[in-house]
Amino acid sequence: MFFFIPFVTMPFLYLVMIYIAAAILPAILLMRYVYQQDSIEKEPPQLLISLAWHGVLAALVSIVLEMIAQSILNVTLDQNDPRYQYVLAFLCVAVIEEGTKFFFLYRRTWHDPNFNFRFDGIVYAVFVSLGFAAFENVKYVFSYGLSVALPRAILAIPGHMGFSVFMGVFYGRAKLKYDMGDRFGSTLNLIFAYVSAVALHGIYDSCCMSGTKQSTALFVLFVIAMYLIVFGLIRHESRSDTPV
Repeated sequence: MFFFIPFVTMPFLYLVMIYIAAAILPAILLMRYVYQQDSIEKEPPQLLISLAWHGVLAALVSIVLEMIAQSILNVTLDQNDPRYQYVLAFLCVAVIEEGTKFFFLYRRTWHDPNFNFRFDGIVYAVFVSLGFAAFENVKYVFSYGLSVALPRAILAIPGHMGFSVFMGVFYGRAKLKYDMGDRFGSTLNLIFAYVSAVALHGIYDSCCMSGTKQSTALFVLFVIAMYLIVFGLIRHESRSDTPV
């Protein structure tokens, strides 16, 4: 009986590997792109791997917090209320997901000696966010099949990266201000880092959840504009990088 187990399990294992690869490959490619843009001093691989795993931790914590938040929302606001989708998108998803990412980002990197250039803030934020997105994508692909892999590779994964680039820009500036002794400027930039990511994430999700023709058109325009700005920001911040 045991002789036949490999012949039974191997196709299943291949299928699992295909699902996992389809889910995480877009995140890995975007991580590689941002890593290559870090032109002055590359970050150590062990730190980047740690950040990606911290993104997975952020995703796990977010699942629990979002369940609690949505349960509270469901008893305080009727699901047919026009405000429901916006509250869900901003307060139950964006605030929590960007909050857990920011928490683990700050905890892991703020006092790390490798955080010595402004562009490092973008690299760190992106790796945490894409670790989060890769885990989330695995969950979606195994739940709904390979049909969701392509649209999520085009929209959801780069979306998470886009939110994190804005977070990382301000995060790097916060570190620069901190090392210059400007505590107020540092705190202000940390607030901007979080709020900018929440705002972008909330707009993205609320457009997706609304499901109207107007919201779909707005979503397309928003995604195109965000991608153009984000990749422009990455190139600009890479070229103008400074030590902190």
